[in-house]
Amino acid sequence: MIGSFDIPVLGTAALMASLLGSVAGSGGTAVLLPILVIYVGLRDAIPILTIANLSSNLGRIWFNRAQIAMPVVAWFALGAIPFALSGAVLFVIAPTVTLTRILGAFLLVTLAWRRLSPGPRRIKSAGWFAPLGAGFGLLAGLLEGVGPLMAPFFLAYGLVRGAYIGTDALATVLMQVSKLAVFGERDLIDSRIVASGLILVPFMIAGAFAGKKILDRIPESLFLLIIDVTLLFAGVKFLLAQ
Repeated sequence: MIGSFDIPVLGTAALMASLLGSVAGSGGTAVLLPILVIYVGLRDAIPILTIANLSSNLGRIWFNRAQIAMPVVAWFALGAIPFALSGAVLFVIAPTVTLTRILGAFLLVTLAWRRLSPGPRRIKSAGWFAPLGAGFGLLAGLLEGVGPLMAPFFLAYGLVRGAYIGTDALATVLMQVSKLAVFGERDLIDSRIVASGLILVPFMIAGAFAGKKILDRIPESLFLLIIDVTLLFAGVKFLLAQ
């Protein structure tokens, strides 16, 4: 349970994490999770962070609702929801350190591919997001903070700025709701976990609001640079996970 003396530190971390996530589309978890683990431990940190991230993503959906690519979300959900449920079940019974390191290595490979692969890299059909959703859903069920891995594929479809932020947020919410349903059924969520997650909600919403204001004022080239830096940071963090 987050105590009253912990709120200033964790609230500030949540605000900054949501701000980063609202500008870059992902990476906020890489900021908040290590700090949260120090205070409550990894086993509680994942469901608490899922609840807090859910509120932040709902804010991103609202602030970017007019730009969401609904066909992408629909195809993504087709694959993501059943696999997010399966991944959450695996989280309950399986260690995640090895999977986290593999994810970190893949993020760094993805970043190199984005930077070094010649020519345009475009996804022309929203239907491709069904199998992509299945893979990301499984990872999202096992881990928290797989957003940076999703970034190159949304960008390859041509989604930038508000369209990317809102579409990514709605797709992520569908996975988070599925994940929380399993956690609740397996007794990983109790009143203590819910209260701790809700404490962070106002800070996450404030960060999402501030991020939207910043997003409307930055050039696309800077936006794409933020995405690459986020991929690098998250990749190294996951690769070095203990």
